[in-house]
Formats: sequence, C-alpha cells, structure tokens
Amino acid sequence: MALMRHMKNNVYFNLILAAILLMGGSCSGSKKKNAGKEAPTLSFIEGFILHPTVVDETIGISGTLKPFEETVLMPEAAGRVVLLNLPEGEFVKKGTLLVKIFDLDLQAQLAKAQTQYTIGKEILDRQAELLKADGISHVEYDQQALVVSSAKNDIDLLKANISKTEVLAPYDGVIGLRNISLGAQVTLTTPLATIRESDKMKLDFAVPGKYSQLIHKGTKVKFSVEGDTNKYNAEVMATEEGIDQNTRNLKARAVVTAHAPALTPGAYANVQLRLNENRNALMIPTQCIIMSERKKTVIVSKAGKAVFVPIQTGVRQSGSLEVLSGLNAGDTVVTTGVLFIKPDMKLEFAKVK
Repeated sequence: MALMRHMKNNVYFNLILAAILLMGGSCSGSKKKNAGKEAPTLSFIEGFILHPTVVDETIGISGTLKPFEETVLMPEAAGRVVLLNLPEGEFVKKGTLLVKIFDLDLQAQLAKAQTQYTIGKEILDRQAELLKADGISHVEYDQQALVVSSAKNDIDLLKANISKTEVLAPYDGVIGLRNISLGAQVTLTTPLATIRESDKMKLDFAVPGKYSQLIHKGTKVKFSVEGDTNKYNAEVMATEEGIDQNTRNLKARAVVTAHAPALTPGAYANVQLRLNENRNALMIPTQCIIMSERKKTVIVSKAGKAVFVPIQTGVRQSGSLEVLSGLNAGDTVVTTGVLFIKPDMKLEFAKVK
C-alpha cells in the first residue's frame, strides 16, 4: 500500500515538472520572438551609392539595307542576242555595251535612207541655184526640200530603233546573275540581269512618331548588322515628311558610304538613334528594382533603416536603368536581398559600391 502511494506521488511530481518546463520554454520562445520584432537586422545585403553619370540616350530601331540604285535590265527590242557582255558579280562602267540584239536589217535600211538623203540633198542644192536664176519654181524647190526632210527623219527613226537593240549600263555598278545566254531569243519582257550601284547603299528605317522631330536631312545615325560587331555611320538623305496613320511611324532613308563584306542589300540593320546626352543621369542596377502592377520601387537606406521609395525610370542600358524621379545623388539603394527586407528594418551593408 505504501509502495502504491509512493509511485502515485512520483507521477504527480513528473507531471508538474513537465508542465513547468513547457511553460518556461514557451515564455522563452515568446521573449525571443518579441525581441526579434523590436530590432530586426539584416547584415548580408549590399548597397549602391548613386552618383551623376554621363548617359547617351539612344533608341534601337529596325532597318534594312538596300542598294542605292538597282535596275533589272530589260531589252527594248525583240530578237536574237548576238553579243553578250554580262560579267556576273563584276563591276562595269556607265555606258558599257552589255547586250546586243540582231540588227542587220535595220542597218541595211539605215544605209538606204542615208543614200537617199545624200542624193536628195545634192539635188536640193542644185535646185537652190536654179531658183535664184528663176530656172525652177518655188513649188518644185519645196517638193524636193520635203523629200530631203523625209529622208532625214527616216535616218533618225532607224538610228533610234538600232539603239533599242543595244542594252547599255545605266550607271557604274555590279552585274548580278544573268538570265540569258548568247543566241537566245528575247522579248520586251525578258529580264536579262540586274545591275546594282556599288559605291553606296541606302538604309531604310522607321522612327516612332514621338521622335519624328529629331529626324531630318543630314541627321547622323549609327547602325550594325547581324554577324558583325562593327558600328557603321549613315546620314539621313530624306524622310517621308508625314507620319504613317497605321504604324504611327515616320519613314526615313539614309545614305551609307562604308564598304564591308557584311553590308549587303537586304541585310537587317539595328539602327541606334541618339536622342540627347544627359551629363547628370542617375543610374541604378536593374536588380534593385521591385516591380509591382503599375509602379517601380527601390529600397533606400535612411538613418540605417529601410525606406521603400517609388521611382520613375527612363533610359535602359546594359544592366542599369536611369532614375528620373524619387532618388537623389548620394542615396544608397539596396541591391541584394530586397525580398527579405521590410519597411523600417535596420540595415547593415556587407558591401557598398
């Protein structure tokens, strides 16, 4: 009986001791939690001090390189090709004879007309002397003058037709791929080859309407092409002088005088249009920006505490963004650990740039 009473007392003692320990642990945890709320501190974060910098405000625009002059060579007369001078991929001078079409029949007609003109002119000259001596009437003289004039017109017409049998280079340029061979029968719709001017090229691009006032004749632009890291210069030669109602863009055309293997007609070009130069721009790293639905926020350290500041941004560059409002030179913004920071939390920077 005494043994049972002793065991019962031990059970009660153990239960009371466990309850005291649980209460003590709970109080200790509560104290630690309350202490954390009173003075939370982050020490693994990094900061960035804002300083005014020089920034060129530019926008990227898509463009296309085109030959400055490009012509599909077509014959003006139908017939058989008797001379072919279309060196593919080679340069030819303006006026070079490229294609000749059979014209012996026209040459024979020309020789006949020239003979008739020569004889008729000699007769007219003799009749002029007779007219002075009243040997012939004015009517006879006028009839012979009409014959001579008609022969002269026939000569001019035949020369014009003969010239149509010759295809000449319209300007200095490079011949593309030819589409005919010697002896081919061609018509007025047969494309012979394409010639392109090689000294310069055109760069066509479209500028958003809000920047249209910055584009005018003489404006300098820079561009690059796919597969080439070099930057090339171009000068605007003309604009459409009107914003397209569908795209709200202004079409512009620039002249490219540079020569490089990468500059080929049809190539895609990335045009860099310089808007202005800002010598007091405040640039911040993009990773420090907290994005929400309609605003951008950064965390600024003020008196050692975290302050959430809404900002407005401008020009974006590689890894950084311009701040237009909300921050001042000398402010320190948090660049790492922004997701763990709450307002008024104490900040201890591990590193500040």
